[in-house]
Amino acid sequence: MAASVCRTCASQFRFKAFNFVQVSKSIQRRLSTPISMRIFSGIQPTGVPHIGNYLGAIKQWKDLQEQHRHVMYSIVDLHSIALPQDPKQLKTSILTTTAILLACGIDPERSILFQQSAVKEHAELAWVLGCKITLARLNSFTQWKAKVGSDKKKACVGLFTYPVLQSADILLYKSTHVPVGDDQKQHLEMAQEVARIFNNNYGEFFPIPKPIFGNVTKVKSLRDPTIKMSKSDDQMLSRIELLDTHDQIVKKLKKAVTDFTSEVTYDPQSRPGVSNIVMIHSAVSGKTVEDICNEVKGLETAEYKLVVAEAVNAFIEPIRYKVSSLLQDKEYLQDVLKTGADKAREIAEKNYNDVKQLVGFI
Repeated sequence: MAASVCRTCASQFRFKAFNFVQVSKSIQRRLSTPISMRIFSGIQPTGVPHIGNYLGAIKQWKDLQEQHRHVMYSIVDLHSIALPQDPKQLKTSILTTTAILLACGIDPERSILFQQSAVKEHAELAWVLGCKITLARLNSFTQWKAKVGSDKKKACVGLFTYPVLQSADILLYKSTHVPVGDDQKQHLEMAQEVARIFNNNYGEFFPIPKPIFGNVTKVKSLRDPTIKMSKSDDQMLSRIELLDTHDQIVKKLKKAVTDFTSEVTYDPQSRPGVSNIVMIHSAVSGKTVEDICNEVKGLETAEYKLVVAEAVNAFIEPIRYKVSSLLQDKEYLQDVLKTGADKAREIAEKNYNDVKQLVGFI
């Protein structure tokens, strides 16, 4: 690996003298053509998406496909195996995630929805980009440190190079914008950085992707309102999944951590637990936080939790019903992914072929 890094440095030095005139005329024409706005984002098919995933990402995806012509959403199964997965469960989860996205309003006629591993150029471009990034840079990633902890010897290379593959996902389609949350800023910065390195070496090719932050709802864990709701949390009571039953939702909200004050108020700093529940109620009902607090005056927190449970159930029930219906037709779900992969591959093949010419493979 160390020798590889040295060759990379030498390679970058030699390419300072790269003559852009040498690039084929066909690539020159494409490089000089303005790139229309293209949005890319991805979701891992591990675990069932929860209400935080919907309010923080999927809802924004739905809105973006209504506002823009070139939108791509990928089920990033290559990323998922950076941690151990049961193959049968992963196969099922890919179709379940597809069904959930469709049930939540992702329209394959308005966006390209596809499975990451069906487009081989993701992995191929990741190798090219990985040859431009140092070990020290990857080792600085906070998520890598958080997931590995103190025992780096047991962590796989895929987990370490996860940000490089994520950069390849974005740059493969010459994406100009990426919806991101606070925890993904560092990954987008990597994509921006590697795009600049590549462009400095080979001429302007990749656009520098910009973040789309949006006005998204940040849902916290029901068991620990100081951290975000997560699919990977070992505590099932920490999250409301989009396929939870009526009784499961009631149980989870009844057990949600609050405090010893019975009155319902919204104060995220001093009352994060209650405030998280109020915020969820606001998001699923469309009511403002102020209106909710006024409406439930006189209710104790325990009683209010049941009100929120009914609002959440009313919101999730149509999604749950649509998912159940879609999962009855697995051929349709597979066809959606295949059609999306065909569309994605058409873009990926052209762009990666240009990359191969630029780096000297062909």
